Amino acid sequence: MEMSDDEKPTTRQSLPQFIPKFRGKKVIIRLISGGQPVIGTVEGFNSYEILLQTAKGELLVFKHAIATIEVTEEPRGFRPGT
Repeated sequence: MEMSDDEKPTTRQSLPQFIPKFRGKKVIIRLISGGQPVIGTVEGFNSYEILLQTAKGELLVFKHAIATIEVTEEPRGFRPGT
């Protein structure tokens, strides 16, 4: 017996609006488990994972393990080497 369109569950997950803004930006991710923060550039994401490019290579982080995400920006007026 098939379900009609009215009976089918509507389980469409929507991505949080802030995650697309992180693509290509350098971020600090702190995990729920503690330990050192992970620093890298957001290369991509899906409903469950975020792919980072770190100094040691690519790193796949599961979203359910993330406590905080913070964009790292250089302060205004910052000039490296001065």
